[in-house]
Amino acid sequence: MIFRQLFDSVSGTYSYLLASRAGGEALILDPVLEKVDRYCQLLRELDLKLVKAVDTHLHADHVTGLAELRDRTQCVTIMGEQSKADVVAMRVADGDKVRIEGVSLDVMYTPGHTDDSYSYLMGDRVFTGDTLLIRGTGRTDFQNGSARAQYDSLFGRLLKLPDETMVFPAHDYKGDTVSTIGEEKRYNPRLQVKSVEDYIELMNNLNLPNPKLMDVVMPANMHVGLKQDELARQGLAISARDAIARLGDPGILLVDLREDGERARHGVLSGALHAPYPTISDNLKPGGMLREVANAAGRRIVFVCAFGERSAMAVKAANDAGLTNAAHLDGGIDAWKKAGGPIATSS
Repeated sequence: MIFRQLFDSVSGTYSYLLASRAGGEALILDPVLEKVDRYCQLLRELDLKLVKAVDTHLHADHVTGLAELRDRTQCVTIMGEQSKADVVAMRVADGDKVRIEGVSLDVMYTPGHTDDSYSYLMGDRVFTGDTLLIRGTGRTDFQNGSARAQYDSLFGRLLKLPDETMVFPAHDYKGDTVSTIGEEKRYNPRLQVKSVEDYIELMNNLNLPNPKLMDVVMPANMHVGLKQDELARQGLAISARDAIARLGDPGILLVDLREDGERARHGVLSGALHAPYPTISDNLKPGGMLREVANAAGRRIVFVCAFGERSAMAVKAANDAGLTNAAHLDGGIDAWKKAGGPIATSS
């Protein structure tokens, strides 16, 4: 197991790099834009391929590194389904799993600091974002925060984990790096309340100043989506309405890039070929499934994903591999549903 805790001293942010082995797939949690060069250097040194980048919530104190990492590594960006970010490649909900080779994170919706706050449980450790800090908890006075919701997230979810579970937060301002659920139960002053009303009163009287760069950071973090307009201008995008009108067209092959969990939750397009995005490079190589299918069938491949991010990246990958006739569904399944396109149940 490869585990790295990386620190940004300006914002007090911890980012976490996870992988099961050297030379394998990697995932990063809560990356900071100014540290992307360092992350990429570490990925090269450890011979890792970054495939997923996750933000636990919409941050107000630093600009996220999600978009820059996506542009540099073609990784999948992930946030919770309540996030106000314009576009991320995948949105997760409570009970989902975020998986890479040899690593699986259980998704826990833990609102309160913000309405889109999530924690991620991996075996003996939990990444708590700003919900549970070391000897503290995240403020609840902006971004639709709620002290009542945070109390429920803490006492109803996180503090019910085994006492020995290690706690890795997204921030610390005192130099602490790790705690445990048991320690926080005993020594975290904000958790020594007798009732939810006591917790609400405590949090409502913190009177903290807003983060210094909040007015700059939050708009930046809400606009991290991959711009898909250029593909449309190049004739490499198909609108949802046009795609619906061409259902059954033998000249088009729909290729669904989403993962099994997404397909099970949100449905599938009948007749679409399933080729998850992480396999795109292998599938486009000589002898790869997509290359063989495209050559044999003489059909135009139209990539489909949740919101259009992965499919846009897949078009570029296809072009780089010499398949110049590929396109993508602009806006993904989200746009398809909004245009009234038919959805089937995943088998």
